[in-house]
Amino acid sequence: MRPNYSKIYHDMLRLEHPDKLEEPKIRELLKRLNTSDDVLKFNERLFEQSKESSKNNQKLKTYDKKTMLKLLQYQRKHGFSTSYMSKKYKISRTTIAKWKKNFEEEIN
Repeated sequence: MRPNYSKIYHDMLRLEHPDKLEEPKIRELLKRLNTSDDVLKFNERLFEQSKESSKNNQKLKTYDKKTMLKLLQYQRKHGFSTSYMSKKYKISRTTIAKWKKNFEEEIN
């Protein structure tokens, strides 16, 4: 069972930043928090993070199957190397290689 990120962010914005909740773009994005990638992008857009906090948060990131497949299909479509993807998304090359091995059939 996944947390309801839409409700969590809605409550958080209602309490701390009610002015942001009135923006139509934010409300639209709030409704479309389906994958962990969506949640991470939404969080970065709302709140500025220092380099130190983003480095600490990177260690705690988890990706759902949908997001893993999306990243692997993106890599395959554009012909990017594992090294490039690891630098771009700040994921280790080993992790990407494991994803490729685990989802080999679903990527094709």
